[in-house]
Amino acid sequence: MVNNKKQIVVVEDDTALLPMITYNLEKNGFSVREATNGEDALMLIKEQLPALAIIDWMIPAPTGIEVCKILRRGKETISLPIIILSAKGEEEDKVRGLNTGADDYVTKPFSPAELIARVNSLLRRSTSSGKKTLEFMDISINLNHHKVYRGEKKIHLGPTEYKLLKHLMENPGRVYSREQLLDSVWGHGIYVESRTVDTHIRRLRKAINTSGKQNYIRTVRSAGYSIDSE
Repeated sequence: MVNNKKQIVVVEDDTALLPMITYNLEKNGFSVREATNGEDALMLIKEQLPALAIIDWMIPAPTGIEVCKILRRGKETISLPIIILSAKGEEEDKVRGLNTGADDYVTKPFSPAELIARVNSLLRRSTSSGKKTLEFMDISINLNHHKVYRGEKKIHLGPTEYKLLKHLMENPGRVYSREQLLDSVWGHGIYVESRTVDTHIRRLRKAINTSGKQNYIRTVRSAGYSIDSE
């Protein structure tokens, strides 16, 4: 029989709190895998990507915050929904946790009902966010976090270059005129010279065509630009 339960990884070193969290998650229809330190947590998540991770801030090294940073750097885990648990209730601590990449921050002590509500809310947001990635050949864009990869290598793009690449990858093979790109990327009613598109296309090509990689951004004479493998 196929197990259709959503899986959650819970990382908590409090031996009284961990079984309570697991019990309540399972009672509400989730499948749970447990870890008590950062190293085991990363191994569990790497072995099988869960639907969500609940991670305590003060687990043995790497700490919950460090685990969160590592997950946000991974191509497979960059969009993993993460809830940080912490006894640190000050605003600056919450801000730090969220800025590190957590999607939600729950302060101890908390009720099981509150945690389940946070889990369900975050899973709904994650599901309703729609398509999370765009892919063309070996180029991929994580739409939730505005991250671009060429193979396994992260590519750093400026905001305009990112928008250009995203627009081209949404319709591979389609040729866009400079005017169409100006309207779509810069916006209607914004006056920018059409040759500005050429400048940003050059920057985009330079950024993504690293180490002799094939150039997929094609210039179509007297027509415009497209992303194409031919």
